[in-house]
Amino acid sequence: MAYVAVRVGAIALALTVGAVAASPASAQGLLDKGKSLLQDVLKEVPGGSGAAALSDGEIGDGLREALRVGTERVTSTLGAVNGFNDDGEVHIPLPESLQTVQKALAKIGLSSVADDLELRMNRAAEAAVPEAKEMFWQAISEMTLEDVRGILNGPQDAATKFFQGKMTAPLTERFTPIVEDQLAEAGAVQAFDGMMGDYKAIPFVPDVKADLTEHVVAKALDGVFLFLGREEAAIRENPAKRTTDILKKVFGAAA
Repeated sequence: MAYVAVRVGAIALALTVGAVAASPASAQGLLDKGKSLLQDVLKEVPGGSGAAALSDGEIGDGLREALRVGTERVTSTLGAVNGFNDDGEVHIPLPESLQTVQKALAKIGLSSVADDLELRMNRAAEAAVPEAKEMFWQAISEMTLEDVRGILNGPQDAATKFFQGKMTAPLTERFTPIVEDQLAEAGAVQAFDGMMGDYKAIPFVPDVKADLTEHVVAKALDGVFLFLGREEAAIRENPAKRTTDILKKVFGAAA
């Protein structure tokens, strides 16, 4: 079993290096780089079926490492400059109420004011997201064997749903002061006030209200969980799916 532990450590290292080095657009599963290594271990261990070769604890450690790699990739991608702003799927628009303001200002040639505010909002989200990595890793370290089994044997989005249920509230709490500070430091509050001043100078426009911080935090979390869902889909749908099937067999044998 000591031999297996050493080889499992090699798999974890390969997963980390492979996932960090890969382009975010490569669409390789988190476990893709480690698939052949895991299969080799199962072949090399005497009597090496999945159930005999790896313990529940070792499989749990492997899944936790894969999730650490995945959450690090998500937070580093979205936390980079233009991680939100340049991605059409997670770009944060103005709140719906302020889109009315944006359209009204565009008619009088002042849309750049609203566009600048929108950019500052995306920058605030990009600044907040890296804070999520530590919190994800803490949640991963606290996963029980039951949690691991539920993710491996659960529906396609089991890991994503696990994180959403466990972390939406604490991430909202962590993101809120960061986004508030970023919006203030970036001049977004002043930009908002200026935009609203220009808007109210237009005759007969309706009054509008919006909470920029709440909007940015909610959209930032939407982006994080969207990207996590992609990572989970890669685990389950790409060639790495076979590795996941082996792990499921091990848990089934151990149950």
